[in-house]
Amino acid sequence: MAGNSQRRGRRLTPKAGAPKGTGGKNKDTLAGRGRTLPADERPWHKAYSGTEKLPQRTAWKQDKERRAAAEEGRAPKIGQPGTKDTTWGKGGGRGVPTAKGRGGKPVAGRSGPRVSPGRKSNPAKDSPELLVGRNPVLESLRAQVPATALYTAQGIDVDDRVKEIVRTAADRGIAILEVGRAELDRMTGGVLHQGVGLQVPPFAYEPFEDLVTAALEQAAPLLVALDGVTDPRNLGAVIRSAAAFGAQGVFVPERRAAGITATAWRTSAGAAARVPVAQVTNLTRSLKACKEAGFVVVGLDADGQTDLYDLEAAVGPLVVVVGSEGRGLSRLVGETCDLTVSIPMVSDVESLNASVAAAVTLAEVARRRTVEV
Repeated sequence: MAGNSQRRGRRLTPKAGAPKGTGGKNKDTLAGRGRTLPADERPWHKAYSGTEKLPQRTAWKQDKERRAAAEEGRAPKIGQPGTKDTTWGKGGGRGVPTAKGRGGKPVAGRSGPRVSPGRKSNPAKDSPELLVGRNPVLESLRAQVPATALYTAQGIDVDDRVKEIVRTAADRGIAILEVGRAELDRMTGGVLHQGVGLQVPPFAYEPFEDLVTAALEQAAPLLVALDGVTDPRNLGAVIRSAAAFGAQGVFVPERRAAGITATAWRTSAGAAARVPVAQVTNLTRSLKACKEAGFVVVGLDADGQTDLYDLEAAVGPLVVVVGSEGRGLSRLVGETCDLTVSIPMVSDVESLNASVAAAVTLAEVARRRTVEV
């Protein structure tokens, strides 16, 4: 027979598929990457014009371009930091961040850690739990928070905090690992880490009974309860305010509420290492237990019967209950409170963010207690 169609070993399948990265059989490799960001939204590009903090390296690039342009007699090709909003907008009501979806339409209820523009907001599933940011990491090390490793970015700008972080970690025998900035970005999911990350085991919650007992041993017992607060940044901010104004502890529900994550650690600026936090199975039952122990339970509500500045119960054992970002206090929790308190405001703003409301209330409680003393 003519030709070689009957030869042994001839190929029966196509030689090669579509190259990786095209629309062929490997097109899934491009899934989830999203659009390519313009230069003015990239923090490390000299054209960056976002509202996030300008990285020192980017500032150096822009200054170098200014000098070069001045020598050549032309306009510098740089961005104008602070002129383009690259953060989550405020919307959705009651302090809930609002993101932009497809076509620029707002997506109400979108929340999560603030990330550098263009970076992934979700860390890899196999990434360790990291505390990030120089203040949170330093405070955690000072408070002897258990840690297994310290990650530092290559080329980090070393200041006094970084020196103390590295020295303290070395003194405690914690492994110190230097990684590329891109790798640290991947491990943290794009959260602004300031070049340092502390790997920690899961957070150790305080037993609720111990929390109440320890508070009652103080001259002015004060606890904070959160009712359905789901944003870890709000949780971290409340813990920070609790530490600042003398609260002995914070307790939160186990379900449908934020727990102590790396984001909450960062927002608390390390205060979570000093303020005990408990998780409770049933918030209403726990509030009733506090009342039986002698606490007055006060719930924050925009329509509360009592003005914050008329809160005479502030000088005694007190539990301040902060509602969720959207719906406020739940019905059962509101009925369990001894009284509800409103924060007087001069404008027609509907309500304050949960963490801001907690800070204002705790500050007024601390002021009243100081005056009474």
